[in-house]
Amino acid sequence: MFSLFRENVRIALDSIKSQLLRTILTIVIIGIGIWALVGILSAVTALENTISGNFASMGANTFNIQQYEFSVQSNRSGEREKINPIISYNNVREFIDKYEFPYTQTSLSFQGTSTAEVKYGSEKTDPEVQVYGVNENYLENTGTEIDKGRNFTIFDVQNNNKVCLIGADFVKNLFEDEDPINKTISIRGVKFKVIGLLESKGSTFGNNQDLKILIPVQVARGIFTQPNINYNLSVKVDDKQMMEAAQDEAIITFRNIRGLNPVEENNFGIERSDDLINRIAMITGYLEAAAWIISIITILGSSIALMNIMLVSVTERTREIGVRKAMGAKRSTISTQFFMETIVIGQFGSILGIILGILTGFAFAKIFEFDFTLPWAAIIWATIITFIVAIIAGSYPASKAARLDPIESLRYE
Repeated sequence: MFSLFRENVRIALDSIKSQLLRTILTIVIIGIGIWALVGILSAVTALENTISGNFASMGANTFNIQQYEFSVQSNRSGEREKINPIISYNNVREFIDKYEFPYTQTSLSFQGTSTAEVKYGSEKTDPEVQVYGVNENYLENTGTEIDKGRNFTIFDVQNNNKVCLIGADFVKNLFEDEDPINKTISIRGVKFKVIGLLESKGSTFGNNQDLKILIPVQVARGIFTQPNINYNLSVKVDDKQMMEAAQDEAIITFRNIRGLNPVEENNFGIERSDDLINRIAMITGYLEAAAWIISIITILGSSIALMNIMLVSVTERTREIGVRKAMGAKRSTISTQFFMETIVIGQFGSILGIILGILTGFAFAKIFEFDFTLPWAAIIWATIITFIVAIIAGSYPASKAARLDPIESLRYE
């Protein structure tokens, strides 16, 4: 049985060599369809893993109060329908004072700058460091862990202590593998004592999460005094079952702070981390569906090309088929031979498409600094699809070859 299979594969490869150009074109067409499928799914998986991982680190028990909802409604002219006021410092302070829902904690933060130059002794960073002003709850609410040292305490924030937490990349450049804890750095001429080193979080969309510094929010407000600073509010609920009630209470509290009457719409947005994850999953689902549609259309075209090349092969090898039948070859033997040839061509196309797809996904992940994983489901489906396509495309040529009359075939010129 195995020797027969090996012989059919050998005959198929010899036939492919005899019509190399047509076979290569067919393999490329099949490969393009599989490339579209595996490549897009690889890129989508890398995107989904990275973004979902970042939002998931916030935890399902967290919601944010922000200037706008995640999705902004637009009118027909493409302009935003309503301009919401920023989340000001007075808003966040009043919210923290008034919001007293049980088993919750609120963090506030704002980005002071994304182009800070940080100095340590004679060393300094390029002006690309992000500096955030935060309170003592920021790390826990955002799922940020400390690798070494300690977090801010409420006394650090209330007493405006000149202390800071630094990202993991500072150990590689500014401190050159030196222990940064209790060292003093300078930001815009203000000296800060390093009390903690954050765990590495990598990059998202080219934004390096490990090249940032956290300082107490009041100290940050004294250093970064630009007008119209937009603050971020994040509320963490200890018990997930109380999430809806906590969110409703937060909306009522913030509406009162904004002075909205009962008939006015919210002029702020509220978003839960799990809602964002679900929306991302929905968007990536659309991308995956598009990948399947593109690949199916391409593979349908390749199946026609594969059937065509096999019909040409049957015509060119009519005399050979007659000789085989005259020597006692059965119909099943002839049809199996042509089936094997279509399957070999299809799998060559599948291998080409899978390799190109993986390379495309890997390149996409590297360019945008995403987490790349092999799309095993797409690879398995690509192999199955090309096998089925080969059987469908080869069924008619194989049947036609098997039905040829041996006498007429021997007389064929």
